Amino acid sequence: MKYLTFAAGMMAATMAVAETPVLTVYTYDSFVSDWGPGPAVEAAFEETCGCDLKFVGAGDGAALLARVKLEGARTDADIVLGLDTNLTAAARETDLFADHAIEASYAFPIGWNDAQFVPFDWGIFAFVKNADLDAPTDFKALGASDLKIVIQDPRSSTPGLGLLMWVKTAYGDESKAVWEGLSDNIVTVTKGWSEAYGMFIEGEADMVLSYTTSPAYHLIAEEDASKDAVKFTEGHYMQIEVAGKLKSTDQDALADQFLAFMVSDAFQSIIPTTNWMYPAVTPADGLPKGFETLVVPDKGLLVASDQVQAIRDEALAEWLDALSQ
Repeated sequence: MKYLTFAAGMMAATMAVAETPVLTVYTYDSFVSDWGPGPAVEAAFEETCGCDLKFVGAGDGAALLARVKLEGARTDADIVLGLDTNLTAAARETDLFADHAIEASYAFPIGWNDAQFVPFDWGIFAFVKNADLDAPTDFKALGASDLKIVIQDPRSSTPGLGLLMWVKTAYGDESKAVWEGLSDNIVTVTKGWSEAYGMFIEGEADMVLSYTTSPAYHLIAEEDASKDAVKFTEGHYMQIEVAGKLKSTDQDALADQFLAFMVSDAFQSIIPTTNWMYPAVTPADGLPKGFETLVVPDKGLLVASDQVQAIRDEALAEWLDALSQ
């Protein structure tokens, strides 16, 4: 009888586990790291959803789209979190993403009207350095200097693609010459952001392509004011990061619930001190102390998502040609 009771209990527990819905979210590696937003977001959402939220790291932002395109409708992902406005047009062309009905009062300085993609944070690209370093304040001067920089590959990384668009938007027809000037400053081109920032922290470069918000991590998490971002006279390129639901999901209602949760205070309040970006929707308590010290560009740059592809192809060709010489 004891055996039968034990067996019945095990069967009931197994059935309960089997009935727990699983929501699979593809995202970039730093999001799911121990210090990233993933663990806190997972815990907060699972308190309300009665589900198992499963984050899957899939490289850097641009690599996410490549993976989903490769997997197509057979993908295990219900949601892709970590694309940005430089990738949304290409993502839309795959016809893999479903429409959403999410509305929010977004905090970034442009309007938002996208039927497939929901913003979850935003940032401003910048080169981060040690605060005591006297650094150039434009790309041409940087190229003429002896400083060593680490950047990310625009074919796999959203910051890398953002830099490509930054130079092209700021310099137009001169951008190839700018890259030729920068080519001997570049120590290496990494696949993603984490590798590049790690090299900078280890002292392998003077500056790294990152965000104006990156020094906030050192200031708030480490009580270290030794890092800052360089304010460039050309202006700075913006990034709005987004998530989208896949048409192939078998957890349609749960995916919608997650997208709605994503713009809620519970999610947005996690972003500033884990992803070290600006939240897409300002939390009720505002931004953490320390964010007021960050560099604020005089000019913001951003290419409309439907114009990115044509500009990207030309800019990528210029970048490859300049760095191969």
